[in-house]
Amino acid sequence: MYITTTGLVLRETLYKESSKLLTVLTADLGKVSVLAKGARRRGSKTAASTQLLACSEMTLFEGKNGFTLTESRCIELFEGLRTDLALLSLGSYFAEVLETVSQEDSHDPELLSLGLNSLYALSEGKRPGKLVKAAFEMRCACLSGFLPAAECCAVCGRPDIREPRLDLNEGLLYCGGCRKGTGTEAELCDASLMALRHVIGAEPKKIFSFTLTGAGEARFSKACEEYLLTQLDRGFRTLDFYKSII
Repeated sequence: MYITTTGLVLRETLYKESSKLLTVLTADLGKVSVLAKGARRRGSKTAASTQLLACSEMTLFEGKNGFTLTESRCIELFEGLRTDLALLSLGSYFAEVLETVSQEDSHDPELLSLGLNSLYALSEGKRPGKLVKAAFEMRCACLSGFLPAAECCAVCGRPDIREPRLDLNEGLLYCGGCRKGTGTEAELCDASLMALRHVIGAEPKKIFSFTLTGAGEARFSKACEEYLLTQLDRGFRTLDFYKSII
């Protein structure tokens, strides 16, 4: 059976002399493993479309042993990432996160959309990389079932939270007077709390439509990263590499 779908290459592994094994997040099939025969040969028509972080239209043949790439057309390579090591490493981190949270045989178009929009924002350079990273992390956590309750303080119920704290384990907000003090909290402020609420509730194309600077940006970035890593209960080698070069 042949299937044509749009996919984002999350991982490429060398296979035999001239082929690749790809992990692809697709619009119709969710996360799939794809054999790209001959993709590494000189002059291969599939070389560009099977690169890491390439978004491509792919025709796949589903056989007894899985999917094999028969044709592909590159849609977007996010060229702005490929000339900047820091941006490329950040995009690779996005790919590793998407590979972790996505499921096989369970398509999630909003997760693919988040990945593509985040890579595009990085590539175009119209938004600060730190804010793109933070928004991606928080929205990814939400799409993965870890939506924080950010409307009000979990104890006193006040929506206008003073000295807000995000509990990284429970996904609850506390004001300064109600804080638990367990050591698993991320400190926020009025500006970073507004950004958090925006990213949680915004339409997909408007996730990055906010501005933060200074201490607010630092608090927001730290909270989003720590929240995602805590909820997934793991670290990422690509994130470690990104931090080592910035």
